[in-house]
Amino acid sequence: MLDIASMQQRIAPMFPGLMGVELKVLELERVVATLLVRPDLCTAGGIMHGGAYMAFADTLGAVGTVLNLSDGKKTTTTDSSTKFIAGAKVGTVVVGESLPLHRGRSTMVWQTTIKNDQGKLCAVVTQTQLILSP
Repeated sequence: MLDIASMQQRIAPMFPGLMGVELKVLELERVVATLLVRPDLCTAGGIMHGGAYMAFADTLGAVGTVLNLSDGKKTTTTDSSTKFIAGAKVGTVVVGESLPLHRGRSTMVWQTTIKNDQGKLCAVVTQTQLILSP
């Protein structure tokens, strides 16, 4: 299994690195990360953009899937559903926690909760990851 430093290095040159995703916990059944809510990730009102929530959660579910893949396999997101509940203000840090609902041979389903700096639930994202053979 990849450690945090290796996975962080792996995502650094891609979109999650550009967003500033910082991995904190990597386990087969749990992924936790933080994200600083920067102005470029916000709407005009200084609140984290819905697309930023979705991309953050998508990253965590994909990372969780990668941790569970056998050698040579890859993954891609096939479905994602987001429920927006509260906002996160610019300059704060959100915490995302992704847990598997299903870890099968051909698909995995992950649910990610994102909370603001006050611990209030901001979004719940459920996604399906397709397992791709080489």
